[in-house]
Amino acid sequence: MVKRYFQLTDDVSVLGRWDLGHPRESGGRELEDPWMFREGHPVAVSGRLSVPIEVPGKALDFSLAGFSTPVVHVTVANLFQELAPDDVQLVPVDIEGRPDAYFILVATKLIRCIDDGATEEVLYWTEEDRRPEKLGQYRDVYGMRIDPAKVGDAKVFRTWGWSIALVVSEDLQRALTKKKATGVKLTPV
Repeated sequence: MVKRYFQLTDDVSVLGRWDLGHPRESGGRELEDPWMFREGHPVAVSGRLSVPIEVPGKALDFSLAGFSTPVVHVTVANLFQELAPDDVQLVPVDIEGRPDAYFILVATKLIRCIDDGATEEVLYWTEEDRRPEKLGQYRDVYGMRIDPAKVGDAKVFRTWGWSIALVVSEDLQRALTKKKATGVKLTPV
């Protein structure tokens, strides 16, 4: 039986939704490495983090805060902890004016699994781009498809070379759908 996977993104079509800002350290200081939450490995965080609400509105169960940081309500965090405990790290975060518990969802695995041939379009950094440090790496990926055979037992992960993609297994997709988690958009990959 072929395993199925889905890219988990923020459903920006939700009307009246909130918009979350950049995660911050205690005291409101900017993070030294704000991209760390999407690099596909555990993170070390000292102190409690907070996320400001940039645009007030309906609180969601899943949102992408600044720097594409996944923020989840405790009910969604519990699903991930139950179904993929070895693949995620949950970092507690305060959201101004919200008493409920929220977490930054960190996928702790980075897997080289993008199927370039099956993907709609893959662009690479070239010499003409004058970014030698990125030469040969993915510049853009449209209509991404992955090779399930390369995923192993992972249920949540980031894709190597295109770590903006947060991918979940079909059982997590089903659980999020059954829970009717708000803010969730799932696209087959």
